[in-house]
Amino acid sequence: MPMLGISVEAWIFLQACKAGAIVYVIYTALRVFRRIKKHSRAAVAAEDVLFWIFTAVYLFVEMYHTSSGSIRWFFVLGVVGSMILSAFLVGKIEKTGQKLYRDFRKKHRKVVDKSD
Repeated sequence: MPMLGISVEAWIFLQACKAGAIVYVIYTALRVFRRIKKHSRAAVAAEDVLFWIFTAVYLFVEMYHTSSGSIRWFFVLGVVGSMILSAFLVGKIEKTGQKLYRDFRKKHRKVVDKSD
């Protein structure tokens, strides 16, 4: 296996981070969709199977294009690391949004109560 330059490895790592973030965003969208419309267990299982098949194919294609099909551990690290970072950031955004919503509702309720 030929040695890669640091700039090539950094580019591959960034592509892996992008791929991991895309996978996490798609799964988050699937979770939101499940909260909006309730699903049966069979539907959830089918959606999960389709999601993981898509994920496997997508990550294989990304790995094939970025590192000529060879498994590079920094690609795997980039995918997993960016998914963890994405989960952390989405969680922070969600908590901030919930706090803003609660504050808005509390302030809105006071305005309505004063008008009585």
